[in-house]
Amino acid sequence: MNHRILYPFADFGDTVAILPANETLRKGLDTPVDDRDGDDSLVTYFELARVMERASRRFSGLLRAELTKLGVEDIGPAQAMVLLAIGEAELSVGELLDRGHYVGSNISYYLKQLADGDYIDRIASQRDKRSARIRLSEKGRQLCAGLRQAAKGYERALSHGDQDRRNLETAFQTLHRLELVWGNAARYGI
Repeated sequence: MNHRILYPFADFGDTVAILPANETLRKGLDTPVDDRDGDDSLVTYFELARVMERASRRFSGLLRAELTKLGVEDIGPAQAMVLLAIGEAELSVGELLDRGHYVGSNISYYLKQLADGDYIDRIASQRDKRSARIRLSEKGRQLCAGLRQAAKGYERALSHGDQDRRNLETAFQTLHRLELVWGNAARYGI
């Protein structure tokens, strides 16, 4: 019994298929494959990385569309993700680098754009005047609240019960494990 649920995403001109747990897609949406077939339906790490990269690009496009809906034109998806990473905390640049996977020169550029747009406040350190802490300004908090509200709509569209929420949690845990394993393998070898 095939219970595919199709979700059209007009902004991308694509349709997303949500399949039962025992099915995966091969060669597009029109060819579901039952995972019980055997080894020929296994996904390689290269295919997984390609899908993750594509999903990341799609998410950036979605975030860009949400920024446009909110009337934000002076920053892009990468800077919005930095704002979300800061959250309600007051951080040093080093702490922010630890929270996200940014290149140092990129984060400096992003923070300058965010400061110029009044999305963050820079607070000089009392101990060391060369360093500063950053936190969201009121404008930054309002933008993050708008983005979180939009995210709730997408969560409702993708989550149709407890099993979907468990699947999302499993996906997160699996991706986090892959991040750790691949990061360690790149640093220390296998």
